[in-house]
Amino acid sequence: MAQKDLFELEICIESKSEYMDFDEPDYSEMTCRCALHEGVQIEIEEKPTTMGQLVKIIIAMQKFKTHHKVQSTMFTEHEVFNIFMDSVVEESVANVVCCDASKTYNKQDNVMECTVCDKLQKSLVKSTIAPVLQAVTLKGGNLHRRVLFHLSSYTPPRCSDLRGQPVCLGIAKSKLYLSCTNVSGTPTLSIEEINDKDTLKTISANNDMDRVLFLRRGTGNSVNTFESVKYPGWFISTSQADHECVDMCVENDASRLKVFTLYDKTVVFDN
Repeated sequence: MAQKDLFELEICIESKSEYMDFDEPDYSEMTCRCALHEGVQIEIEEKPTTMGQLVKIIIAMQKFKTHHKVQSTMFTEHEVFNIFMDSVVEESVANVVCCDASKTYNKQDNVMECTVCDKLQKSLVKSTIAPVLQAVTLKGGNLHRRVLFHLSSYTPPRCSDLRGQPVCLGIAKSKLYLSCTNVSGTPTLSIEEINDKDTLKTISANNDMDRVLFLRRGTGNSVNTFESVKYPGWFISTSQADHECVDMCVENDASRLKVFTLYDKTVVFDN
């Protein structure tokens, strides 16, 4: 409180004291106003029962003036920032999403039946000599030799950064599945027989079953690539020549064909 304001309050009290009994004061008509700063006033409207209470008010105001600096109605940028942080910004709780450390893949209900051809329209057929696939140009009545695949989709693990849809490529009406395994230090495409299909419902790297998973990536059905989940960077591919085996190759291998087209597509129930 400014010294001038305190002085005005004392004069106001003294002027009223000249006309009252000190033991039984009557302040019923007293109203004192003390301007702290522009736009703010203090009004004393209550009736003290003794002069001692009024003296205590004066002492308290004097202490307030001594220990507290009266601030103007204008705030500094620092004060505005503190008000904003204290009153506007709300505390938020971040939910920590636990990533699936085991990289578990769960099979979905949808299964697509289809045939597969490479970029040169060579069909994937099963060799009559060995358990391998070949890319062959079929004509006329030989189209029945095309392998009918069942593409089963899988839900990817949480927090995964996979670049495609995980799928399993099974040969229809059989227990045969395409798998990528390490042969003499090189990822190789194989046809594997799996008798217990229940092992394919939930696949993880812990049980080594991720060898049958491939990341299908592409535009629509005409441009598809199949990258091994177990060996990232290795893709199912065919040779430029006819009747060659289907195998794996690295992404930058320009001598092999890695893009495939899906034909005869239909949704089936895979039991």
